[in-house]
Amino acid sequence: MTQRKYFGTDGIRGRVGDRPITPEFMLHLGWAAGQAFKREGQRNSVLIGKDTRLSGYMFESALEAGLAAAGVDVKLLGPMPTPAIAYLTRTFRASAGIVISASHNPHHDNGIKFFSPAGTKLDDALEAEIERWLDQPIQVCEPEELGKATRIDDAPGRYVEFCKSTVPNEFTLDGMHLVLDCAHGATYHVAPKVFRELGAKVSVIGAEPDGLNINLNVGSTHLDALKQAVEGKGADLGIAFDGDGDRVLMVDRDGSEIDGDELLYILASQRQAEGRLKGGVVGTLMTNLGVELALRELGVDFERAKVGDRYVMERLLANNWVIGGEGSGHMVIRDCTTTGDGIVSALQVLLAVRQAGKTMGELRSGMSKLPQKMINVRVAERFDPLGRADIVEAVARAEASLGDAGRILLRASGTEPLIRVMAEGRNADDIVRVAEELAQVVERSAS
Repeated sequence: MTQRKYFGTDGIRGRVGDRPITPEFMLHLGWAAGQAFKREGQRNSVLIGKDTRLSGYMFESALEAGLAAAGVDVKLLGPMPTPAIAYLTRTFRASAGIVISASHNPHHDNGIKFFSPAGTKLDDALEAEIERWLDQPIQVCEPEELGKATRIDDAPGRYVEFCKSTVPNEFTLDGMHLVLDCAHGATYHVAPKVFRELGAKVSVIGAEPDGLNINLNVGSTHLDALKQAVEGKGADLGIAFDGDGDRVLMVDRDGSEIDGDELLYILASQRQAEGRLKGGVVGTLMTNLGVELALRELGVDFERAKVGDRYVMERLLANNWVIGGEGSGHMVIRDCTTTGDGIVSALQVLLAVRQAGKTMGELRSGMSKLPQKMINVRVAERFDPLGRADIVEAVARAEASLGDAGRILLRASGTEPLIRVMAEGRNADDIVRVAEELAQVVERSAS
């Protein structure tokens, strides 16, 4: 992606009150986006949805005002999962969709994601166009051309029905007890309905948002509460979403975690067994090597994309493949939806379990994860770690010490001021040592 002033790998994100996550900027962003999205000869409209952060109300109002000033109508969806906005942007034939969310981050962060009329993330050119308009002063359109705002009251029901439509009509979860962890986020009011209406007995945690508790010790980044609930209730499976509902991780009945790499393998291997995989699988630079090796054993092609679901989607489209994802639980299933969708991904995994007639443990037993160590080094400002000679030299030494038995990856986070240091290989002790040594080098270089 070419250099951007505001956009990262997944929209614009930061701490509330620090530019650009301020009301003034969001007003300007709404106007700039309205200018970039306007199509000549028609009445333009943009959907706005949000997660459950308290700051979402403030930014919703600011974006609404900016879009109206640009002459664009606004349809307000309220708290809805990110993939729901993608879906509804398509079904309403809107010019674009906007999500106010910082995904899995704490409540004090927030951000903006955009969707195209097709329900996909924006391409680089359109993001650059929005930034070009951000450099221009706001010019309010003529009074008779101002946009107006309406609220879509039936948005949750529309999305619940869409999720259910992604599995066969005869599919049922009768006899299955699920625990859902909604991360006090955007899935709190829709996910329980989806799984209950498909026949499951559903217990729910993390579904009491107060504006400040999103992702707080719950959700896909904090699985301990879900583990305790699954074991305490004797449930068959636990399903954890993140704050905006585009990720999913699971917990098996014995309390063991099932990460995105394993879910990706389960989906791909079962579809391969049924003869409906449609090509290969896309992972990322962070995907565990065990996934690649296991898929190779099945004769399934595997390709790595840069980290971020937009890059996974790019490679899926280029190859005309269907399934891709990340270890974080961000999966793209192109024959179901246009972006990462935690609820839909969970349904596809459960469909694989039912069709295989096996337990989750049996389905993932065909893949052995290699030891992997990730260390996040917090820095004052993000930088390219491989643009510094001292870090490059340390990486070369580490790779030489691991030989063919491992791999090293250093990259700057696209959403936080972090440098991610990852080492992977067959010997766990070597991997931990190498990762810690590299993290120290990065810390010294950044200071």
